[in-house]
Amino acid sequence: MPRGTSEVSEPMYFVLTALRAGPLHGHAISKAIKELSRGRVQPSVGTLYGILERLNERGVITVDREETVNGRNRRYFRITSDGQALVEAEARRMQEAAALVLRPSGA
Repeated sequence: MPRGTSEVSEPMYFVLTALRAGPLHGHAISKAIKELSRGRVQPSVGTLYGILERLNERGVITVDREETVNGRNRRYFRITSDGQALVEAEARRMQEAAALVLRPSGA
């Protein structure tokens, strides 16, 4: 289990969130993470592929298809129903945690 939460690290959260829009290949996932996090989360290529491997092993993403572009293999990943449930649960957890800080004093 990653440090920080009981379920997913921040980069994992953004990978799952990016894949909610549909299957993406590694470079597109990286670009989506940068956009979704407003540039705050930018995993290196090695880190990103490690995350994709771990999420695939957990069954929360899966390989959608592979193709060859300009002589290079491109693997597309998609989120599974378990991945969708996981990212939604993590979003609720973060929302509840934020509410503790953002609610008015004395509430």
